[in-house]
Amino acid sequence: QVQLVESGGGLVQPGGSLTLSCAASGFTFSTYGMNWYRQGPGKERELVAGISSAGSRLNYADSVKGRFTISRDNAKNTVYLLMNSLKPADTAVYYCNAVAPLAEYNYWGQGTQVTVSS
Repeated sequence: QVQLVESGGGLVQPGGSLTLSCAASGFTFSTYGMNWYRQGPGKERELVAGISSAGSRLNYADSVKGRFTISRDNAKNTVYLLMNSLKPADTAVYYCNAVAPLAEYNYWGQGTQVTVSS
């Protein structure tokens, strides 16, 4: 059974930091590309950051470049999102996403809420 379980969300003040984690099971994690998406209130879901299976290729949305860092530990079947200099505009539900090598499978976590507010 495939599972993606996000954790680490919460309430943080503007300028603060959070690290999200996504623990994966039920598939060969080391062969999948991993992404973080988010969906803010009244907005469409958007790609925040992505990392290739070996961790050699990274991509970020322009809105988070220089502030967020995606990483993975294939030994722990976990992907992370370090978020620094958080802004109210970063408030959203953050979702972990796994994509199979040929995109034949696409899995989603249940999401974790991040709220940036003073």
